Amino acid sequence: MEIKMAIAKTSKYAVDYSGDGCEFAERPHGGISAILADGQGSGLSAHHTSSWVIHKAVSLIADGARDGAVARAVHDYLYAMKDKKVSCTLTVLSADLETETIVISRNSNCPVIVKTDDYQTVYDDDVNPIGVHRHMKPLIYELPLAAGMLIVSYTDGIQAAGRKRGGPQAELSYILKIIEDNAVEDVDFIAKSILEYALRMDHDKPGDDMTVVVMGICDQQEINKIGHVSITYPV
Repeated sequence: MEIKMAIAKTSKYAVDYSGDGCEFAERPHGGISAILADGQGSGLSAHHTSSWVIHKAVSLIADGARDGAVARAVHDYLYAMKDKKVSCTLTVLSADLETETIVISRNSNCPVIVKTDDYQTVYDDDVNPIGVHRHMKPLIYELPLAAGMLIVSYTDGIQAAGRKRGGPQAELSYILKIIEDNAVEDVDFIAKSILEYALRMDHDKPGDDMTVVVMGICDQQEINKIGHVSITYPV
């Protein structure tokens, strides 16, 4: 099998720094995790918050911590650093080769969408963000790792697109259709399509930071196992 991952993101209109952050971390016993964070507010302060959260999570995953423990530890870190006054949403999507599972850890008001060859599920149960509530715990979902799976999540700039413009708003049904109409190999296209849809709803002037992360599990065998990373960073 092969794991494909893609990120598409943009910052709030006329704001230089994005309060969203997303990074990948290789798991010490095999596999990869995507860490998606959205710091409270926007601009440089929110950027610092999400960066702190992500860097702490990446470090803990590299040290072998399980995803639920990662969310709790990062929450405690932010809770202490910001004196329980700053919140941050946190979603971790992991393909864990040691347990042969997909592990989803959610502390976000945005859903995680899973599509397989047999079904499509939206995980959107209510849960608190990290950093504010003392007894926070993440929602954890664990699924068997299998070829043909697509896992998609995003930040609330996508979810709220169009709300401030007084016209049509972004609809989950349209995002689900984008996912349904594309294959696991199309992670880059899916991420870009969801972001472009949200931008259209905001008339190309995003009302909030926007980030989409997509993971696809492909049934692909290669003689030489070669990893590829491609990054485009606007300046």
